[in-house]
Amino acid sequence: MNRLARTCLLLTTIAVPALPLAAQHEGHMMPQKADPIAAAVAAPSRSATNTARDKYRHPAETLAFFGVTPDQTVAEYSPGGGWYTEILAPLLREKGTLYALQPSGRYLDGYRKFLATKPDVYDKVKLVPYPEQTGAIPAGSVDTLLTFRNVHNMVMAGTEAATFKAFYDLLKPGGTLGIVDHRLPEGRDSALEKKSGYLKTSTVRGLAEAAGFEYVGASEINANPSDTADWPKGVWTLPPTLSNGDADKAKYLAIGESDRMTLKFRKPAG
Repeated sequence: MNRLARTCLLLTTIAVPALPLAAQHEGHMMPQKADPIAAAVAAPSRSATNTARDKYRHPAETLAFFGVTPDQTVAEYSPGGGWYTEILAPLLREKGTLYALQPSGRYLDGYRKFLATKPDVYDKVKLVPYPEQTGAIPAGSVDTLLTFRNVHNMVMAGTEAATFKAFYDLLKPGGTLGIVDHRLPEGRDSALEKKSGYLKTSTVRGLAEAAGFEYVGASEINANPSDTADWPKGVWTLPPTLSNGDADKAKYLAIGESDRMTLKFRKPAG
């Protein structure tokens, strides 16, 4: 080796120090586990119609905020057409339990038919008509109870106190109650809560705390500042209902779905 070659080799050795052992083997390290909630949101069994609404409902962030994990016992109150069931069923199918606490009435048979559409995904969902068969869920056995855009229906029907008591009884001590609903500004007339589909955050907190729950916190995950909550036909003016039909449809589509509170409560552990 001539003098020039030896000099170049020496300079190369000095200029490029050895990488740390961890960095050298970074490509061979154990891969991180995939986020199970993200995987459930991305499940191919979900309908395209429902995934199109993820931008308004933020399911991955919402479930993470409520602390849902694949090994929990979860109850969803009033799952309706199964929007969140499409996510919760695959998330909980192997290690957890999913109860669908569906109020009796026009949605019950429709939900049964929905579950039958994909038996390989929904076969382990436990449908429990409410309130007649609520006892099928053992008291104090649920880790997380979720309800999405349903408290306003309770308020309009006058069933809110009884339903929140049922939630409390079903949850384990320390269990989580997660609520998403359409948000009415605090300064508005409370009478609007009986007809608009919107509720004040203070109203929902009051219902939960009266039932014995502790307030944990709120998230702005599902906020929509473009929603002024003063529409002629209430929240149903906005998508997805669009109760005005084609009238001003482009305007309401541009606004998007409602401004929503996302609230987390806990059943006291003591």
